[in-house]
Amino acid sequence: MKPSDFEQDKHGRVIRAPQGYWAYVPDPREPPLEPNLSLVHRLAVAERSLGELAGVARTLPNPQLLIGPFMRREAVLSSKIEGTRASLSDLLLFETARLGEKENPDVREVANYVTALEYGLERLRSLPISLRLIKEIHERLLSGVSGEHGTPGEFRRSQNWIGPKGCTLEGATFVPPPVPEMSEALGYLEKYFHSKSKLPSLLRLALIHYQFEAIHPFLDGNGRIGRLLTTLLMCAEGMLPKPVLYLSAYFERHRQEYYDYLLGVSRSGDWESWIVFFLDAIALQSKDAIERSDRLLALWHGYIERMQEARSSALILRLVDELFVYPVVTNRIVSDKHSITPRSAQMNIEKLVSSGILQEATGRKRNRVYISQEILSIIEKQE
Repeated sequence: MKPSDFEQDKHGRVIRAPQGYWAYVPDPREPPLEPNLSLVHRLAVAERSLGELAGVARTLPNPQLLIGPFMRREAVLSSKIEGTRASLSDLLLFETARLGEKENPDVREVANYVTALEYGLERLRSLPISLRLIKEIHERLLSGVSGEHGTPGEFRRSQNWIGPKGCTLEGATFVPPPVPEMSEALGYLEKYFHSKSKLPSLLRLALIHYQFEAIHPFLDGNGRIGRLLTTLLMCAEGMLPKPVLYLSAYFERHRQEYYDYLLGVSRSGDWESWIVFFLDAIALQSKDAIERSDRLLALWHGYIERMQEARSSALILRLVDELFVYPVVTNRIVSDKHSITPRSAQMNIEKLVSSGILQEATGRKRNRVYISQEILSIIEKQE
């Protein structure tokens, strides 16, 4: 890392570690943001869009409706930013039946993201956003995958760096704080989670996301944890009643800008470009989530009406509801969940197949898996 690439005192400082390399230490204080019409407008649009999405989430007929599919889409896209290649269909089939003789490590990483996010949301009931919670989530994110060399659940005890594949520490684009400075910066960040601020909540989120990425406290998984942390903060601070907004689709679509704007804060103190980018992500992804929610709810109403016109049983209607929470079923899932025989479970599944709601995904005669392709296509549809 070249010290000359960084303007000193713009937001942090470049220091020389005892080992001789240069590293960057972010300033823990809120930056002196200069309000302007562009920033104020972007903030207003983002807040309005997020408020509309929160209203949609509060009026869902089923509290769990849409949460599972949206969460899994985020897992796929957040992992894709880091180079993981797995589709939503791959993830659902993996979770449901562990298909395939050899486990796909990419799919395992995406599945771990879901586990980590679900764990974090559940832990918020008893534990505030904290370094302890972040480490617990990280442990689940890297459990049983190639990233295990990144010491799951532990902050790094050695130096890491960011740069082109195969680059050395000296040739890195960015070197986060050495371990002693990292520990100090994390302490300030944890205090900031719970400190009072005159800044609007969305601006605080943008600052926190940058700060976490600049500290880079883990040997692996920093990007995914940072994006996951944004979702947890929105729920913990009451910005959303349910986890239905995720930003990775926008960050993945504008991946280079995402990296450049974060680096721009460190190099030149360019907070405005990063914050505008972040607010645009909030606004556009909120609108996208509303549109997908509307389409999914319209599809749900259509399925329910179709089954009611066919005088279907109450069980069939419950199965339709459950598909919008998790759009994949098997005979065992239905029979176990509803305490019915495998034969009865299969009869109900076949009714959904004959109505066009479910399609068999494996081509097998045994251990079949059924997917609602219409639900999946709405969730997977590229923006």
